[in-house]
Amino acid sequence: MQKPIYTISKIAEILNADAKFVDEQNVIEYLVIDSRSVLVPENSLFFALSSHRDGHEFIKDAYDKEIRNFVITDGKYINQYPNCNFLLVTDVLKALQKLALYHRNQFALKTIGITGSNGKTIVKEWLYQLLAADFNIIRSPKSYNSQIGVPLSVWQIDVDHNLAIFEAGISAANEMESIEEIIKPEIGILTNIGEAHAEGFSSKREKITEKLKLFAGADLFIYSPEYVSEVNFKDLPGKKKFSWSSKQGADLRIIAVEPIEGNCYLRAIYQDREIECMLPFKDKASIENGMICWATLLALGYTPEQADLRLEKLSHVSMRLELKNGINQCSIIDDSYSADISSLAIALDFLNQQNQHPKKTVILSELFETGKDDLDLYSEIAELLTQKKVSRLIGIGANIAKYADLFKFETQFFEDTNAFIDAFPGLPFSHETILVKGARRFEFGRISKLLTQKIHDTVLEIDLNAMVGNLQFYRSKIKPGVKIMAMVKAFSYGSGSFEIANLLQFHKVDYLAVAYADEGIALRKAGITLPIMVMSPEESAFEAIIKHNLEPEIYSIEILNSFLNALSDYDFNYPIHIKIDSGMHRLGFDQPEIEDLSVLLKDNQRLKVQSIFSHLVASGEAEHDGFTQQQIEKFKLISSELVEVLGYKPLLHIANTSGISRWADGQLDMVRLGIGLYGFDAALQNNRGLQTVMVLKTTVTQVKILDAGETVGYSRRGVMPNGGKIATVKIGYADGYNRAFGNGVGKMLINGKLVPTIGSICMDMTMLDITGIDVKAGDEAIVFDKEHTIMQLAEEINTIPYEILTNISQRVKRVYFYE
Repeated sequence: MQKPIYTISKIAEILNADAKFVDEQNVIEYLVIDSRSVLVPENSLFFALSSHRDGHEFIKDAYDKEIRNFVITDGKYINQYPNCNFLLVTDVLKALQKLALYHRNQFALKTIGITGSNGKTIVKEWLYQLLAADFNIIRSPKSYNSQIGVPLSVWQIDVDHNLAIFEAGISAANEMESIEEIIKPEIGILTNIGEAHAEGFSSKREKITEKLKLFAGADLFIYSPEYVSEVNFKDLPGKKKFSWSSKQGADLRIIAVEPIEGNCYLRAIYQDREIECMLPFKDKASIENGMICWATLLALGYTPEQADLRLEKLSHVSMRLELKNGINQCSIIDDSYSADISSLAIALDFLNQQNQHPKKTVILSELFETGKDDLDLYSEIAELLTQKKVSRLIGIGANIAKYADLFKFETQFFEDTNAFIDAFPGLPFSHETILVKGARRFEFGRISKLLTQKIHDTVLEIDLNAMVGNLQFYRSKIKPGVKIMAMVKAFSYGSGSFEIANLLQFHKVDYLAVAYADEGIALRKAGITLPIMVMSPEESAFEAIIKHNLEPEIYSIEILNSFLNALSDYDFNYPIHIKIDSGMHRLGFDQPEIEDLSVLLKDNQRLKVQSIFSHLVASGEAEHDGFTQQQIEKFKLISSELVEVLGYKPLLHIANTSGISRWADGQLDMVRLGIGLYGFDAALQNNRGLQTVMVLKTTVTQVKILDAGETVGYSRRGVMPNGGKIATVKIGYADGYNRAFGNGVGKMLINGKLVPTIGSICMDMTMLDITGIDVKAGDEAIVFDKEHTIMQLAEEINTIPYEILTNISQRVKRVYFYE
């Protein structure tokens, strides 16, 4: 068959849309849901989706990016943008799904559908590795598995594909039917069923039942009985079923799991005989995902011998981009384990989020197994790099070098990775952001290592996707039109500076807030253009504040007069923020001072009050709800007096993180989101609905066996009356691991086991009692993560998560992950 061609008029017909055309023969190749992610605008169709933000608000951004085709629900935009094709529908999401369904129905290809709570993307990527030799495969890019992601994945099906592997994720009931209709999997795979997104379901049974709807029409269903125990066997989907288990009878019954030098040897009973395979991994999650892939190969008719040969060649799947500090003040985005067009586009979007350096370099290997002609492939890549304003391309591989003329900007090409490494000492890399992206066979990890500053063995990992998830969680709680000020003071609660601000700017928060002027200046120098409020402005910094267009918090008559004196005769309507003391009694104007404040502000041409705000004292604690209500009422009263004096209405805000969760009437015009971004909210039981953003980890330096009665550490405070075994790890109080964690108070996770500290915490090291546990030098020790949480650490030393986070030393390297 020929590749389907979709004109805008054809799409209007498919969607049964009311259409306004200026060019009804405009051919559509790309579906766009994000105005920031545009590849070829003239062949793109923008869907104005409404989720946490109304997509119609971004029509202007898309128009400015030269998109001229839109699917909308609000007809008022039709006359606002000339020379555009508009399709008016009743539901934009359903329109996107309907178009994907139509496209899916043009192809008769075998389809594998994957769902579950954990492991979907890894299983999908490994099945791609295992089956690529036999099929031309289309698969979901990264984890495009939602009601939006699935249609975008399906749209990429082309005539050359004969197998599709799509994953599907849901977070609430009644979401799977529309996904199932689009994917139509013949083969269904259920992965691990855990607690992810549990808050969207009334019970585990409801969650499993909803996920199984994906396989309603499946011919083959592959599953583990442990994950469907709440469902009757007769209610399981699939004309044919294939089960696997390490705990009970199954078609593939795993009877032994034996770690061997970083690998894992599996034995199982299959068709009444013993079979075996080797997995090149040893962690629990990878072993289970490997079992699922083993079962899938056997269920698809591969022999045990064929399965074993393929499984032992599985390679690590890098799920996330890593943002690291590089040599010569560079920023390095490490995506050195995969290379295809879809993931390249995602990586380039992340590159474009980085504003700290104007120069952007891409180190890219040639691509394989794309299903495209080389000329078409590299033409598309060249156009993509141009669209994303890449400054320089370093291409590695003989094939990409053949098409050097396609790239109309600075380029260099090398035969292979070794040639690049040989030339590296003479290559200029300085003050730029560098994306390192290569197919696995090129071993780009070696390049990333050259470009990256040596990382201290203690690392704070920050999951940027989790932070975005938390931002969207709070967006879902605020009323339409309410703005968000994100708190990035104190080095973004210990998590970073421009790295976090870039992310928040990209995801369109309205304001940033820092504690001191130097924090705001650093953000300006890193390319952050959002308005920034300085909460503790010092008189000595006023000149710098004005120079860098920062907005000071004004909390007293004295500070207001000082700032007025710092303004030049040519400064008019300079933005400031007025702080009211409604009960915190820290900073702010008290009620008796409002009259004097009003005199200074009335008819003042040199200042413009951007916002009036106050701070809730105990918004997360029900016992103080009466006082919180008093604060809100007092603030409303005082702010109304000021608004009357000013003659215009500034933004009003009083709600902090817990205030967003518990005090809807306190949202006003803007809310200030702080610790909630990082996964903590005192108003939410067990932080329900929030994602863990940070993991602090270190490594074991040495293991010692001690005799009975020996002591450990300074002042001999650690005593081992019966002897035992200790491990020294590379973290101490100079890294922010508080001395109060010593002598068994603190605990760390090593190889899945929680082990206590022993003796005093040293400046650079801590000793752990690992008696009875198999631990060796180089093993990872988790200080905190989603299992051993910061909340638990804070409780251990009677403090709060804020203190744990902000005390993490700057010498602890931050690594940022983005999926």
